[in-house]
Amino acid sequence: MKVLFDTSVLVAALVNVHQAYERSFSWLKKTKSGEIDFLVCAHTLSELYSVLTTLPVSPKITPALAHRLIKENIESSASIVELTSDDYKRVLRSLSDSEATGGIIFDALIAQAAQKSDADILLTLNLKDFNRLSLKTPPEIKEP
Repeated sequence: MKVLFDTSVLVAALVNVHQAYERSFSWLKKTKSGEIDFLVCAHTLSELYSVLTTLPVSPKITPALAHRLIKENIESSASIVELTSDDYKRVLRSLSDSEATGGIIFDALIAQAAQKSDADILLTLNLKDFNRLSLKTPPEIKEP
């Protein structure tokens, strides 16, 4: 089973004080054991770094620690799904046609990566946001 992880799940899985840590970390453990194929949108790497280094936790997650967490937990085992300029254009056209505004673009790019990679599941803590996209084809959008 191919599972594309949204940034929200990765943040929760890497930060043990996060309210969704246990359920998110259990999915990350499944990737390590080979139970599921681990997919991540290339865009998610930068978004994850941004969130980790600005998260209001103590002690603060330094840039070096954020990089290490990403390298050891994602880069080392995930298949990184890259989007092309045509993918970006397709997402922009779709959002424009549906008159969607604002930050939904970032969720739409992650959804595009899930569809492009034939993921079975897009795993997120933001079901409502992804459901607004009204995807016509798989993946199943699911919370951990």
